[in-house]
Amino acid sequence: MCHFIFKASKKDKEETKMNWDNFIRQQKSLVYYQDLQVFLDKQEALGKCILPLKSLRFNALTLTPLHKTRVVILGQDPYHGAGQAHGLSFSVPDGIKVPPSLRNIYTELKASISDFKIPLSGDLTHWAKQGVLLLNAVLSVEKTKAGSHAKKGWEVFTDNIIREINDSQQGVIFLLWGKYA
Repeated sequence: MCHFIFKASKKDKEETKMNWDNFIRQQKSLVYYQDLQVFLDKQEALGKCILPLKSLRFNALTLTPLHKTRVVILGQDPYHGAGQAHGLSFSVPDGIKVPPSLRNIYTELKASISDFKIPLSGDLTHWAKQGVLLLNAVLSVEKTKAGSHAKKGWEVFTDNIIREINDSQQGVIFLLWGKYA
């Protein structure tokens, strides 16, 4: 079964409209994105469970408006286990076991910041709301199949996000994490 409950607040959605909606609308009008959408529609028509849910795919943009972006952390693709993906790279919803990659991040933070306390939760929503864009290069994946949506068009989309941030914001820090980076 492919479901998960998570909703952005009304305030988060309103800020997104001021920042990312025009960008997303413009991307959706381009051929590469239309091809990507055809691929996703076909996968869903075949009954494949696509993660995160469609309503969460742009969660990183919803929670981190363009004008508030201070740091971009780029990962590979969403976690592909049940209940893990919620549209933020390296993050899992509260109550889901912290994945090894995020555990490693926490360990490195603890080694670098003496008073850092390793959280019990893997939910990084609070990072996103503080200006950390937790972006994957690929924004969807078939359940249990890491890398299954690579080279379908998401990389163009995320390259364009990075370009937009670089062109419109100053002093943004870009971090590329993981083997893929």
